[in-house]
Amino acid sequence: MPHQTIATKNLPKSNSTLIISGVWTARNLKAIKSQLAQLQTLVVPDQSEILLDGAKLEKIDSAGFWILQNELDKIRQQGKTIQFLNWPAQYQKLVDVVAIEKDSDSVAPVSEELEPTILARLGKVSYLAMHSVLVLLSFIGEVAQSLVLVMWIPRRWRPRMILRQIQIAGLNALPIIGVTSFLLGIVIAYQGADQLKHYGANIFVVDLLGYSMLREFSPLITAIIVAGRSGSAYAAQIGSMVVNEEIDAMRTIGIAPIELLVLPKIIALLVALPLVTVFSDITGVMGGMVMARSQLAVDFPEFLMRFGHEVQLASFLIGVGKAVVFALVIATIGCFQGFQTKANADSVGQQTTRSVVQSIFIIIIFDALFSVVLSLIDL
Repeated sequence: MPHQTIATKNLPKSNSTLIISGVWTARNLKAIKSQLAQLQTLVVPDQSEILLDGAKLEKIDSAGFWILQNELDKIRQQGKTIQFLNWPAQYQKLVDVVAIEKDSDSVAPVSEELEPTILARLGKVSYLAMHSVLVLLSFIGEVAQSLVLVMWIPRRWRPRMILRQIQIAGLNALPIIGVTSFLLGIVIAYQGADQLKHYGANIFVVDLLGYSMLREFSPLITAIIVAGRSGSAYAAQIGSMVVNEEIDAMRTIGIAPIELLVLPKIIALLVALPLVTVFSDITGVMGGMVMARSQLAVDFPEFLMRFGHEVQLASFLIGVGKAVVFALVIATIGCFQGFQTKANADSVGQQTTRSVVQSIFIIIIFDALFSVVLSLIDL
């Protein structure tokens, strides 16, 4: 097998011709490197163009050409140009690829991309928001369809899972909700007492506390706490299953993830949240009773008598009705964000946070809509 050689011929003033011959393959890397070590000595400093003649080249592969190219780059850095001549047709593709790369390297770098304008950013945010809304509506449609199918097949109701979710979302949340509502009742009664006793209207603290707790604060504070506890748990649980590919496995064996994971949570929260709201009403009123007695000298019997006479049943039912709507929002958003998780652990945390933020935001929006609509119909 011929050795690898690089020789020179015809050295006019303007260029040098280097003749490459032999076999330049990965099996002969050591010999190739020894030949290329002498390459710089063969180049005449005064000549600006180097012609690389490959007519006598027998074989070359990508490894050999890559090493040769590295040495030629050193020559190019000296301000010289290199032209490939008479290379065999089967190796011409290597030459063409290198020529394209060198041409692309010579192109001036593209200037940095301009920062998008405010209008462009607004358009992008609007598009992403609209896309998220459409995906959410599609998810709600799938849940509704599954709910209708399950209603007619009692064996698919999964009562044990529903009871388990009622315990987690409702019973286990009673301590924190009870304490929060009790303190909230104290705050409302205290703030009201500071104003009412100036006008001798101490007894009206009952009306203030009853309407504010039953209609607004109890369903709202309960929904916010449950969104932080249960909504985030729903998103984290389903998101972890997405990362572990358990959702795909369920679909593969014919189990509908929405029927197994979403419907029990929605049904359980529809039952638990109104009941927890009633508990919040009771503890909130109790806190207000304690403060009314200490600050306004309104005894418990007097408070309860006024409460039963003045606070209408409609206020209680409005608060419970709000809790039903808030339960649908919390369960749906929590499960939806769980299914939006990407296949990495960071996405689980992001979707969990997003589920809580979106749930609370939508709850406040619905609460404001309730206030407007109830005001229009005089309730």
